Amino acid sequence: MTMRKIFFLISCLTGFLFLIPSCYYDNEVDLYPFNMQPCDSTNVTYSQTIAPIMSANCNNCHNATTSNGNPPVITADYPGLKVVALNGKLNNSVNWVDGKHNMPQGGSKLSNCDLVKINIWIKAGSPDN
Repeated sequence: MTMRKIFFLISCLTGFLFLIPSCYYDNEVDLYPFNMQPCDSTNVTYSQTIAPIMSANCNNCHNATTSNGNPPVITADYPGLKVVALNGKLNNSVNWVDGKHNMPQGGSKLSNCDLVKINIWIKAGSPDN
C-alpha cells in the first residue's frame, strides 16, 4: 500500500467517525419521555395542595351527590378524604396497589409529583391545613 492510499483511508475513516455522532439527536422529549418538571413538595397542605389535586381528579365522581362506592367515598371535603387517607384506601387507590380500585377510574395514573404530595400529606397525619 502506498502512502497516498493509507492517507486516503485514514482520512475517510476519520471523516466517517465525525459523521456518526452528528446523527444523534439529544432532545429532552426523546431522552426523558415523562414530564421532568421539578416537583415542589415543600409545604404540602390540604387547602393549597391536596384539595386542588382531588378537585381536578376525584371530586367529579366522589362527592355528596354522586354515590360511586358502597358506602360512597367522598373526597370533595376534608372529613371524607381524611377517612380514606387514614385507612389506607386513598394511598392504595391512587398508587394502583391492589389492581381493583385504581383511581381515577378509567383514567391514567396521577403524576408522580401528585403522588409524592399525597404521600407526604398522608404521612404527616392528613392535617386540615
